[in-house]
Amino acid sequence: MKVKEILTGKEGRKLFLLGNEAAVRGALEGGVSVVSTYPGTPSSEIGNVFYKIAREAGVYFEFSSNEKVALEVSAAAAAAGLRSFVFMKHVGLNVAADSFMSTVYTGVRGGMIVLSADDPSMHSSQNEQDNRIMARLAGIPLLEPSNPQEVKDLMKFGFDLSEQFKIPVLIRTTTRISHMREVVNLGTVIQGKEKGYFKKDPSQFIVTPAYVVKMRKELIEKLQQIEKKSESSPLNKIIDKGGNEIGIITSGSAFNYVMDVVSENNLKVKILKLAFSHPFPEKLVLDFINNVDNILVVEEVEPVMEKEVLAIIGKYNIKKKVYGKLDGTLPRIYEYNPDIVSIGMAKIVEKALIKRKKLSTKLPLPLRSSVLCPGCPHRATYFALKKAIKKLKLKEEEIIYSTDIGCYALGLEPPYNMGDYCISMGSSLGIGCGFSKATNQKVISFIGDSTFFHAGIPPLINAVHNKDKILLVVMDNRITGMTGGQTNPGIPLDGMGNPAPEVSIEKIALGVGAGLVKTIDPVDLKETEEVFKEALQFEGVAVVITKHPCAMITDVENREKGISIKYTINQEKCTKCLICVKNFTCPAIYIEKDGSVNINPLLCDGCGVCFQVCPKKAIEVKK
Repeated sequence: MKVKEILTGKEGRKLFLLGNEAAVRGALEGGVSVVSTYPGTPSSEIGNVFYKIAREAGVYFEFSSNEKVALEVSAAAAAAGLRSFVFMKHVGLNVAADSFMSTVYTGVRGGMIVLSADDPSMHSSQNEQDNRIMARLAGIPLLEPSNPQEVKDLMKFGFDLSEQFKIPVLIRTTTRISHMREVVNLGTVIQGKEKGYFKKDPSQFIVTPAYVVKMRKELIEKLQQIEKKSESSPLNKIIDKGGNEIGIITSGSAFNYVMDVVSENNLKVKILKLAFSHPFPEKLVLDFINNVDNILVVEEVEPVMEKEVLAIIGKYNIKKKVYGKLDGTLPRIYEYNPDIVSIGMAKIVEKALIKRKKLSTKLPLPLRSSVLCPGCPHRATYFALKKAIKKLKLKEEEIIYSTDIGCYALGLEPPYNMGDYCISMGSSLGIGCGFSKATNQKVISFIGDSTFFHAGIPPLINAVHNKDKILLVVMDNRITGMTGGQTNPGIPLDGMGNPAPEVSIEKIALGVGAGLVKTIDPVDLKETEEVFKEALQFEGVAVVITKHPCAMITDVENREKGISIKYTINQEKCTKCLICVKNFTCPAIYIEKDGSVNINPLLCDGCGVCFQVCPKKAIEVKK
């Protein structure tokens, strides 16, 4: 399937889509006009698709500098009467939370969808956050799809719901739903409005105390009306497999695992599947509870619905047992799978009824550390910095390495071991400021170019103003690398693929008053080492920008130009000192069974840094 078919596919056609791709199609069928995001897995593919089709679709799309800005862009569009769509990973909603909470109060005029892609089991995240809680905190309607078809359909439904009640709508997916692939039936694409018009009304859009008192009352009234709609919505459905001993309440990807176990074992149960899950449909759930003997709640990650069910049971003084996370029937942490659900169900039904096919292998899976790609400029940065530290005879225990979210976080792995503290996007420098004041140790903070624009500028201002002693290494690989190569303000392209002003990191650093600011190409190891030696001895805020394209960029450019450079090891010159293997650690370099050191030509990126690393010049261009 070609990406453009997500736009051009006609009504009635079927496409084999990822959940994230289905979200794009759903937005197009819903008549979206403005789309904004900051890239974050597991939501990244949504932005990647819009980047390729936005101009042809007549949609404005941008990779914003962070999630808060992205939400504000879409909120403004919705206030002007356009349909807008903003999406992010679960922790991105934390960044956007300040404006997110207030936008629910002000409401919208055009439909607005906020999609949060949660990451149970933390496959690519720093925490396991359940944003169904954020829905309840903000007072925003919540939709939970369980497959790509529902993702597409709920996008269109969400726009209609949003406009009907003049309120944003939150859609919560998870990693499995985002990356699940399914045949999706297409509807009709609706062309969104090109421009809207903002009609002034301070009483609706200015959140001063005088106005928000009224807004709060209106929000509660909206939620009461929306709850009535959820009670009768066909999105919430009962699946009756016969029998009333067990009633299962579930949503999202957990529903799929429940159905697997129930179908495999032919269990006689009733299932209430909630896709329109907040405001919680109390009467629907109450009727369901009254028609079963015991209740099992299956959900990822927090016992959110389980507590809602227990509240209903308490409110109506019902004497029935509720099984779930809180009583230990099911685990509270990590994502589920059919095995986990079957083990939990076996605790409350006849164990003989629950059977799972076991897959086994005699081959143990090897443990592998995450590594920087062959040709990654960050490897050269770490190698040169390590050499500079050694030359200056600085003690490792006297250095604090504060790192950040991105590819460069892999610097925490051996042999570099340059990662001591990391909590969130852009935190490396703020944390560095704290360590600068709290200790006498040398502080080195690492941040990427996209992360610098996302949340690194305010702490840099803080560091300068408070006279901190810190070295900030901005690792500019000319792209947002870890999430797949999206644009950011530091490169001369915008989210529509059009030429755009390139914002200079160096000028920002100089503009806020950093004492030493230098830009270097880390692939030049000698110069990089010298600059780091200078920066490490600087008293104050030093900023070193290591600027070299991501290997993904150079690989594509070289292929387009027909360039193929590979390196090899001259076995006659090689002394097997293993500096290239143990100190530089490029994945393309390996040790053969006979002890010789070699370079895998399939992995070699041709960057040439290993040529500079070898003290005997045994690494040469392969002819």
